[in-house]
Amino acid sequence: MSKDKIRVAIAGVGNCASSLVQGIYFYGDTGNEQSAAGVGLLHPEVAGYRPQDVEVVAAIDIDARKVGQPLHEAIFAPPNNTKVFHDRFRCDEVRVAMGSRLDGVSDHMRDYPEHQRFVPADRPDATAADVEKLLRDSGAEVLMNYVPVGSQRATEFYAECCLATGVSLINCIPVFIVSDVDWGRRFRDAGIPCVGDDVKAQIGATIVHRVLARLFQERGAAIDATYQLNTGGNTDFLNMLNQSRLGSKRLSKTEAVQSQLNVSLPPDQIHIGPSDFVPWQKDNKICFCRIEGRGFGGVPLHVELRLSVEDSPNSAGETIDAIRCCKLARECGLAGPLVEVSAFTMKHPPEQFPDFEALRLMEEFIAAMGAPAETPASYQSERRKKTSPVAK
Repeated sequence: MSKDKIRVAIAGVGNCASSLVQGIYFYGDTGNEQSAAGVGLLHPEVAGYRPQDVEVVAAIDIDARKVGQPLHEAIFAPPNNTKVFHDRFRCDEVRVAMGSRLDGVSDHMRDYPEHQRFVPADRPDATAADVEKLLRDSGAEVLMNYVPVGSQRATEFYAECCLATGVSLINCIPVFIVSDVDWGRRFRDAGIPCVGDDVKAQIGATIVHRVLARLFQERGAAIDATYQLNTGGNTDFLNMLNQSRLGSKRLSKTEAVQSQLNVSLPPDQIHIGPSDFVPWQKDNKICFCRIEGRGFGGVPLHVELRLSVEDSPNSAGETIDAIRCCKLARECGLAGPLVEVSAFTMKHPPEQFPDFEALRLMEEFIAAMGAPAETPASYQSERRKKTSPVAK
């Protein structure tokens, strides 16, 4: 028997939002052989919650082609260019509300064709009171932050709105909120669970690079140098041509790999980050990864990898679990950063673990939160300690 819906709001109706919304309806389509088999899901159910139990009740954007439109049209409007894998649904009851631009639109985008860039709506920016009213009126429990990379002020704006309304934040971009000591403490003190920062794709460049780096570590080989270069043709890559917006992105991706090594590589021996915007790739991301190292006897060995993925569905493979875990935390009265869930689903969580350990911790979290009456007090006590952020 299905549980009540998980009521979700979205800030930033881009490719990632499009894939998430498509997926919610895709997995609810019982006539689809792949969805019925749970293809692409780590957890067909999370303590009784299925992907189709997620309901988007509010959406926010600043683009003229999306604001005021019903959600099922806005997710396919330009400049979105991700793969359409399910479009047999309507969301007439959810119309995209105007958000606040703040630092969400980089000036350099004006030099590109409209179908590739943001076109800000000719409307007044939403105030915090506007967004908070939308969250309250919609009954949202969780806000997905999908604003563009480098949007520090915009992310903090929506985080403040969450704190004011009791809505949980799932921060999918590399602006450090959940992993920040002060922000994490504010969510804990407000009694609100949160997940972040910077979503780690299902089978993406970061997770593959982490696993390979850990493999060297666990097999006794030394890593001397490594790089990860990524190209893509979505607005994320266009936005990231502005180098001033990339500080937290590079840090997030680099720390995600460095965390798997017993001894970190010198800064000049590791390079990770976006490389270029290639318009015809659209939402396809191509990763070029190289690891140079030494094995037995100091003999050199090199690994070269090329990974091609559709970027946004890859992210939704993790956010669909983060949403359901956040709902469990709310039901169980947990507050602050969800360390286990963040470690598995995010690149820059409050605490890094090897991925096999992060998976084990998240599975334990799901099992314990899914049966709160049977959860040992000792586990709850340890879990609450983990939600209290500490300085690194």
